[in-house]
Amino acid sequence: MSVDAEIVGSGPNGLAAAIELARAGLTVRVHEAEPTIGGGTRSAELTLPGFTNDLCSAIHPLAAGSPYFRTLPLKEHGLEWIHPDVPLAHPLDDGTAAILHRSVDETARGLGDDGGAYTRLFGPLVARWDELLPEVTRPMLHLPRHPFLLARFGVPAMFPATMTARLFSTTRARALLAGLAAHSFLPLDAPFTTAFALMLGISGHAVGWPMPRGGSQKIADALTSYLRALGGEITTDDRIDVWAQLGKARAYLFDTSPRALERIAGDKLNTTYRRVLRGYKYGPGVFKVDYALAGPVPWRAAECRRAGTVHLGGTLEEIAAGEKQVARGEHPKRPFVLVAQQSVFDPTRAPLGMHTLWTYCHVPNGSTENMTARIEAQIERFAPGFGDLVLKRSVMTTRDVESHNANYIGGDISAGWHGGLQFIARPTWSTDPYATPAREIYLCSAATPPGAGVHGLSGYNAAQSALRRSFS
Repeated sequence: MSVDAEIVGSGPNGLAAAIELARAGLTVRVHEAEPTIGGGTRSAELTLPGFTNDLCSAIHPLAAGSPYFRTLPLKEHGLEWIHPDVPLAHPLDDGTAAILHRSVDETARGLGDDGGAYTRLFGPLVARWDELLPEVTRPMLHLPRHPFLLARFGVPAMFPATMTARLFSTTRARALLAGLAAHSFLPLDAPFTTAFALMLGISGHAVGWPMPRGGSQKIADALTSYLRALGGEITTDDRIDVWAQLGKARAYLFDTSPRALERIAGDKLNTTYRRVLRGYKYGPGVFKVDYALAGPVPWRAAECRRAGTVHLGGTLEEIAAGEKQVARGEHPKRPFVLVAQQSVFDPTRAPLGMHTLWTYCHVPNGSTENMTARIEAQIERFAPGFGDLVLKRSVMTTRDVESHNANYIGGDISAGWHGGLQFIARPTWSTDPYATPAREIYLCSAATPPGAGVHGLSGYNAAQSALRRSFS
């Protein structure tokens, strides 16, 4: 049967696009290639029975703060947020840790001599988060409602994190900034890496770094439940490889990589735009290890035991050196490792007394190198005795990551490189980057603004574009 809109991909953006169109009274159908919905928000027993591991995303500051998700009754559809005691810890070799607390003032006090500089950088932006977020989650080319606020964020955001770190004199503050900036997957001396540090730090203060009770799958489940309540249809094990597999519709929205859109839509798109999609660049990938543990991680720094997320990498200089190696196609001996310990705060994730652990490090795109020993060496560095707790591990190379989600080309979970003009032109420079030259075709994945993260805003923005162009 024909519908008003066909959506390819059931990641948070695809589901958000479908919901927004359904809320406008349109009929929608979502096609998901995998057996389970969710894209980057899926969970499974990757290690042992009774241990719930997140396949990709684990901690969700942007989901909790998403201005679009806030308009949806997701709590009524089973989504419950859990906030760790502290959002983030960054241990150091002296046995202490830099801590990002919900409070800017408390965080600043923990940074000693750098507390004032930290407050000046983050405080005013945190105070106006609700006004700032809509500005920084729209396409770069737009008329700002709060131009001076946007400039206050945008000017420092343009700088490399290594330059912004000069505001600080202590190892603790510089390391905390480096860990936040390293989420960019870029060398820390690259432009715009401060933007990532600001966004993640501000969100940690404004809304926290929470996790969904029961696993990231619960985000997709809540979105799906609401979509079905609106009359939307979702099919799984339904991989779309050619246009002929899609039914007749007035609009087609693709929560896919630009590469997949170009392949499926083919000559429905003009030659120039197809060239843009083929030229879209992908960034470093991830090597991921999930664990079933016999007990909690024995962190030397007690503060780490209260944190949902832990950044392992030591000093700014060490993190910067490792990220630069990845950018050169090398594998650092001491990689920057992201850790989430959900079961410390969510007892549904593991059997009583046992725990899960979610980790990954950055590697060159398409890498087949096994980084397990290097990841575990970094954990042991800050938590001696960790290895004695491992019951079982699940290892994913970049190829495994891509096999779980075809959007993650070469293991790139950000759906595209953040360097150069592509940081602000995803996938092209436009006031409406979701629209394609074909009036009925749209791109709604993280390859469009505001980019990576579980927030649904790329899907929402694409749906708004479709409502203006295809359904007006």
